[in-house]
Amino acid sequence: MSSEIEYDDGRAVLDRNGVTLRRYYFPTGQSKHIPYRQIHAAEVRPMGWLTGKGRGWGSAHPRYWLPLDISRPRKDKLVVLDLGGFVHPAFSPDEPDRVVAILRQHVGQP
Repeated sequence: MSSEIEYDDGRAVLDRNGVTLRRYYFPTGQSKHIPYRQIHAAEVRPMGWLTGKGRGWGSAHPRYWLPLDISRPRKDKLVVLDLGGFVHPAFSPDEPDRVVAILRQHVGQP
């Protein structure tokens, strides 16, 4: 991981090379690194009980996979990454609007 970290809340890290989602894979808890070049789009979506708020880890919605985050029930927004596949990595950062702004700078999305 780069020393030029733009965002780190302990669960998600955005640096000059891409996004690292900590505790992504179940049950090992390994991180997933996603280079910016693999991200087609990023967006903030409202998060409800059926779309992730009640889920600590895994899939609450058939198209999203969420890394472990025990503080997710206290959050209202979900950042969804479109990598071109059926299932999208999604996570609940502490500052979702800031995260999407950083992502859009690197991905070139308006």
